[in-house]
Amino acid sequence: MNPLTAILTLGLGLSLLAPASSLAAANSGPIKIGAIFSVTGPASFLGAPAAKTAKMLVDKINNEGGVNGRKLQLILKDSAGSPEKAVSFAKQLIEEEQVLAIIGPSTSGETMQIKALCEENQMILISCAAAEVIVNPLAKHVFKVAPKDSHAAVLIYRTMKDHGIRKVAVLSSNDGFGAAGKKQLEDLAKAEGMEILVNEVYDKQATDLTDILTKVKSQPGVQAVVNWSIVPAQSIVAKNMRQIGLNVPLYQSHGFANRKYAEQAGVAAEGTLFPASRIVVGDELADDHPQKRVVTSYKQEYEKLFNEDVSTFGGHAYDALLVIVEALKKAGGPDREKVRQAIEGIQGLVGTAGVFNFSATDHTGLSLDAFEMITVKNGKFTVYRK
Repeated sequence: MNPLTAILTLGLGLSLLAPASSLAAANSGPIKIGAIFSVTGPASFLGAPAAKTAKMLVDKINNEGGVNGRKLQLILKDSAGSPEKAVSFAKQLIEEEQVLAIIGPSTSGETMQIKALCEENQMILISCAAAEVIVNPLAKHVFKVAPKDSHAAVLIYRTMKDHGIRKVAVLSSNDGFGAAGKKQLEDLAKAEGMEILVNEVYDKQATDLTDILTKVKSQPGVQAVVNWSIVPAQSIVAKNMRQIGLNVPLYQSHGFANRKYAEQAGVAAEGTLFPASRIVVGDELADDHPQKRVVTSYKQEYEKLFNEDVSTFGGHAYDALLVIVEALKKAGGPDREKVRQAIEGIQGLVGTAGVFNFSATDHTGLSLDAFEMITVKNGKFTVYRK
């Protein structure tokens, strides 16, 4: 064999060997899962517990042998609540890290910014945000694990009717979550027998809402206030209502389900009503409730490790990973399309937010009964009793 032939033969052998070795590594190395959470910034109450939960659960799964014999590798990005950063990180996770799936982001606005990007790149996205527009209209690769906005609105209205309330004021923040909730409250009002007398949108960073609440107070007939936002307005609404003597019931969205919000509002939060996942009242569930074991186990592990109360937002990260792990087991490995199909086939999966039943036409998988109506009593969350 002449020298040139030998070199060409060696080169061909190496070129054939390289893909084989790369394939072997891909089939035996850790399975990469991307995560985008608002760990810092104004939405940190959402993202920080989610990030802690994701790390805790991945460590637990890996310590127990991984999934199908392979470890998980969590690649976590802190978007600080910025849609621009969320887009940049999503591109990194898709193009550079080549993750199997992305969990998060924490907010609806961020999720809507990366929804199309994930769909175009056939990347599984399991959002931890709440807005129903995340999965409606349906996108083949996009799912979410937070309960539906429409279900939250229905439960709020029906609880109001139990109290004889028919005429309300709706307040919402000018972000993705606030806009989505506002639409649901408007769309469902007539069918639920409610009349919206005041409908106000405020800046998401507002630190005083006295002017808007004074307008509500001056409107004859208002029987209750519904506020749909995340921080900081949730506690501000309650405090400002108390300060100006607006003595009507306050209902909040499911975004209120972190006890820190009630703590910030202090005594003004007493009696506030809001729909939430049962994780915040897990201790009150009957022993035979299907979620009892899951929510109490997660609560105990999280609070022992981080010395802080659980919230539904950390629970969403728990559920997102739970869905991926269940789908990986069903798919037999990290083939993205097989995993996506497996998610659509998940039935009866008990999570912190409820019992998930996904399908090709339902990428949330939760029904109205995923919500429990909660109230604030002596600074703590407790199940609302009629």
